[in-house]
Amino acid sequence: MTVVIRNEAKEVLLEEPFPFASDRMGSKVIIEGTSQLERDFGSYRIHELCFDGIQMAICNAEVRQNLSITTDEIDRHVTMMFMQRGDVSTSIEGLTRQYRFSSLQHNLLFTPESMESANVKKQEGIRFYGLSLTPERFLELAENNGGVLGRLADKVAGNRKAILVEKANPPITPRMSAVLAEISQCGFSGGLKKLFLQSKLMELLALQCEQSESVFLNGNVVSRPVKISTREVDQLHHARELLLQDLGNPPTLSQLARSTGLNEFKLKSGFKTVFDSTVFGYLNDYRLNMAKELILTGDKPLSQIADDAGYSSPQHFSTAFRKKFGVSPVQIRKK
Repeated sequence: MTVVIRNEAKEVLLEEPFPFASDRMGSKVIIEGTSQLERDFGSYRIHELCFDGIQMAICNAEVRQNLSITTDEIDRHVTMMFMQRGDVSTSIEGLTRQYRFSSLQHNLLFTPESMESANVKKQEGIRFYGLSLTPERFLELAENNGGVLGRLADKVAGNRKAILVEKANPPITPRMSAVLAEISQCGFSGGLKKLFLQSKLMELLALQCEQSESVFLNGNVVSRPVKISTREVDQLHHARELLLQDLGNPPTLSQLARSTGLNEFKLKSGFKTVFDSTVFGYLNDYRLNMAKELILTGDKPLSQIADDAGYSSPQHFSTAFRKKFGVSPVQIRKK
């Protein structure tokens, strides 16, 4: 498997074997490793865990110019993609369209084809989780489950493309964010670590399917009192992107409505339907979950994290943090 990175002029900046071999997924014990790259065009750090037909990859990256990334000879996997921060457009051979993953979006994808490409614009702070299963392992987990999971399993078993939600990537819920944090913070080792990580993957899969069954059907928003067109779904996703652009100075509802072409009623009701939260409730959860992740995975001063998360003062940040998580930022860092 080879990875090729090109710039906008189609010049090859990097061509090398993929850093992790998929045959590690067959290991009965956890194989764990980290790969890092630092170049003029960008950097990444990928932490990977493989065991029992499962691969978990946590990637942090910074891109200093617009890039295209192509990978060939990909083994067939069912991949659960969780984009915590960032904006990446992917094209997977066998799927009919390009999929754009923006901050706090997820989906599940499978294709029998063997090539994947991504367009990544210049940006800092990319963080995503890729949780992959061999088709055989996925079918074991999906056996006799019916519903969304059963329909996905039928397609995987028939070696046909399978997508959790086709028309719009669903939003990552607060519980999904919490499970992802638990994966990255796992303190177990040996067999207990394998058991813990497998249980978290299964919980994420269950959360994905539950959300899809209750809010999405064949890519369309349903089971809510407000009717939303495909165009309005796109406008609401754009509203979310604008909302998260400047955490310290977010737009007002009226500004957001004008910028997206929605009236305020449709913005508020549609946001609740698609993202299961109010506009500013979503913003608040995003800021605090981002801050918690920064505390747990880095060494920035708490005052800087408060500023990055858009809080006017460390005191305001600490109060909001304690209200949501039940502990102060200082207590979290000490754990």
